[in-house]
Amino acid sequence: MTRRRGRAPASGVDLTTSIGSLELPNPVMTASGTAGHGAELGAYLDLGSLGAVVVKSLSDEPWPGNPAPRVHPTAGGMLNSVGLQGPGVEVWLEEELPALQATGARIVASIWARTLEGYYKAASMLAGSPPAVVAVEVNVSCPNIEDRRRMFAHSPSATAEALDAASACGRPRWAKLSPNVTDITEIAAAALGAGAEALTLVNTVMGLAIDVDRRHPVLGGGGGGLSGPAIRPVGVRAVFECHAAFPGAALIGAGGVGSGRDAVEYVMAGARAVQVGTATFADPRAPARVLGEISHWCRRHGVVRLDELIGAAHG
Repeated sequence: MTRRRGRAPASGVDLTTSIGSLELPNPVMTASGTAGHGAELGAYLDLGSLGAVVVKSLSDEPWPGNPAPRVHPTAGGMLNSVGLQGPGVEVWLEEELPALQATGARIVASIWARTLEGYYKAASMLAGSPPAVVAVEVNVSCPNIEDRRRMFAHSPSATAEALDAASACGRPRWAKLSPNVTDITEIAAAALGAGAEALTLVNTVMGLAIDVDRRHPVLGGGGGGLSGPAIRPVGVRAVFECHAAFPGAALIGAGGVGSGRDAVEYVMAGARAVQVGTATFADPRAPARVLGEISHWCRRHGVVRLDELIGAAHG
């Protein structure tokens, strides 16, 4: 099958956006965990045409992940229990980054850890990375083995400590937060207070699927994270609440973005950018298509600058 590279057409609409200290040419990124560790999607679209490419989360050491099966489709999206499998930062820098850098993409490295020392080590390894690595997304939706395996993202203090440890990267830090909390603004406040320049809202929602014939969970790791269209309202609400609480904060909407209209909904809630994730499994060109659809929507509605839409739903 011939693979065609997807490009968003020139639109005449100013889609530039600022994420903390960074200015990006447009608001569309890939989402961590769905675009691989390198340039895999480069066969389908021009990665350099996107706002940024966010790679799969990396730890300071290689990590095998969870047992198979790891992915299960649901009516409204997908459950995954990949378990943050990855080669580790050092191998990524040597083997995956060069090809991704060659595409001209702006790269956001994502890191995770089970201890504060792990965050510090992973971040330190990125301190000498090339300028193409423009930011580090700190994934705090992982078990903290120093706190009875409670997720970092479920505790304001643990979230702040992880962001602080990740400051060793010497790059702008974005905090990727979990929706599986009572009050996400409390966690957001802790992340911003610890120096996060942006918040990525949200990670997957905890879920479980059971094979009724086997009377056993479908996924090898038991439960998993639900992503896709089913969680878009959850993500939009998180963005809306955080924009209301912190109007000046840079927010990135993630969860169920599959069209330009979905992206505009997030932007109106208060996001300055969006990440396209699960949609790429069905359509690897989805990020480029979403970018083109945002431009088309703006032209149809007389919007000449993305800034006009940010937080528009707050009145």
